[in-house]
Amino acid sequence: QVQLVESGGGLVQAGGSLRLSCAASTRTFSNYAMGWFRQNRGRERATVSAISRSGDSTYYADSVKGRFTISRDNAKNTVYLQMNSLKPEDTAVYYCAADYRTDSSYTHYPYAYDYWGQGTQVTVSS
Repeated sequence: QVQLVESGGGLVQAGGSLRLSCAASTRTFSNYAMGWFRQNRGRERATVSAISRSGDSTYYADSVKGRFTISRDNAKNTVYLQMNSLKPEDTAVYYCAADYRTDSSYTHYPYAYDYWGQGTQVTVSS
């Protein structure tokens, strides 16, 4: 069982920045691909970004390309999401998730992820 705890959400004006962190309670963090997802009430959970076990490969949804950056520190069991140039449409609850992998592959589909955090609210005001 892997526990994930997100932090760093909050209220920010449009054009501002936030950095989300997700700390994992496992000694085998480097065996997990990681993803960030977001969800608004009444909507399906959408992929924001994903990163391979080593951090060499990343995926971004078109809506966040060039504005968001995913990274990980396997020594600290933590994955990050740096969000710049935030827009009101980025408002959502953001979740991190972990997907156990035996190789360097990874996916950005939410259904593949095994463990989920409780979410952190990001609100961008116009």
